[in-house]
Amino acid sequence: MSELPSAPPSSPPTAAASTPPDRRRTIGVAFASWACASIEWYDFFIYGTAAALVFPQLFFPVTDSLTGTLLSFAAFGVAFVARPFGGALFGHLGDTFGRKKSLITALVAMGVATTLIGLLPTYQVVGAAAPVLLVLLRFLQGIAVGGQQGGVILLATENAPARRRGFYSSFAAAGAPGGVLLANGAFLLVTTMMPHEAFVTWGWRIPFVASFVLIVFAVGIQLRLEETAEFRATEKKTDRSRSPLFLAIRRHPRQILLAAGCYVAINITYYVFITFIVAYTTNKAILGMAESAVLSAVMIASAVELFALPLAGLLSDRFGRRTVFASGAVLLGLFCFAFWPLVDTGSVTLLTLALVVGLGLVHSLMYGPHGALFSEAFTTEVRYSSLSLGIQLANVLGGAFAPFIATALLAGFGTSTSIAIYMAIGCAIGAISTTALRPVAPAH
Repeated sequence: MSELPSAPPSSPPTAAASTPPDRRRTIGVAFASWACASIEWYDFFIYGTAAALVFPQLFFPVTDSLTGTLLSFAAFGVAFVARPFGGALFGHLGDTFGRKKSLITALVAMGVATTLIGLLPTYQVVGAAAPVLLVLLRFLQGIAVGGQQGGVILLATENAPARRRGFYSSFAAAGAPGGVLLANGAFLLVTTMMPHEAFVTWGWRIPFVASFVLIVFAVGIQLRLEETAEFRATEKKTDRSRSPLFLAIRRHPRQILLAAGCYVAINITYYVFITFIVAYTTNKAILGMAESAVLSAVMIASAVELFALPLAGLLSDRFGRRTVFASGAVLLGLFCFAFWPLVDTGSVTLLTLALVVGLGLVHSLMYGPHGALFSEAFTTEVRYSSLSLGIQLANVLGGAFAPFIATALLAGFGTSTSIAIYMAIGCAIGAISTTALRPVAPAH
């Protein structure tokens, strides 16, 4: 599965695009993309943690705890349904007016939605209006993250040297484990500093309201950055009367679908690892593990992934994007059948080991190089729209209801093996799609 030579460029590279990026600036942009992505993902992931810990009883009160969890995870999936709309909207803005403006707008939208969730009244206070408002704000979160994800990838890749795109784009991917660390760390801090009753009553709101401060910090970073050189090189030639989204669909339909297939493998496994696993292991009817122990295990695995992602990016620079990605998909699909037996022991040590190997190491082989892999699959003029559409389509097909489907499989079959099969199927789709994905936008 070695890389094939890139297709000829659609137009000759301009001087702005072909000038080697300044190393210090490239490192600074990589750090900025990581910091901003971490904050954006923090906002997105704290909902998932709250959906597993407190939202079932606060917003979806039913007599059966498993049904309450199903409803909570269904609302969690609403954001994924919204993400293609965000990808289309912000993809248009990013391809037409610039990556920077699009990212700042997405950051502000996310901060507003997350802070308002922290101020929502519960079902006991306003009745059915509570879950309705929660779902609407979750939808807005999905719009925002759908817009920022493609943009933050391009912020890193379009400012990186051609032969190091895998490495530098991995910093955008590292925002996800960065966000998990922030989100779980915030909940772990709150749960350990107050009684459980206080946490359920009002303490869960603190991580959401704290989002306001983080978003202000992220917007400040974005305002100091320049527009990417590749966008500036094509900006004057961009026809703003034509939708980049429709152009993307017309030019790259096959590439978009293949990128979505690749990302399905990333998405399904990731949200089982970081969201469903919390509900599964802390459920008193299943394993009944302590919330703090499970959150700590997820945080340790995320910390490992934080450092493993740049290594995976480096491997993709050396051995090829598709080779590294497909290897990760195959290995993770096989490891799923060892992961669940380790989890089902109820041992915190083995749970941590399973997450470190599955999420921290093997999953990184897919997630690390995906930014460069997808960026090189599309031409600059419609790259934001194309990349966003592929990723967000996969979010609907893969990540949207992964915790919900995993919960339903457990309820239907009564065994975690069914979840392992589900995850392995997702990995198989990713491996097959990766082998067919070809670069059409060569490095300048």
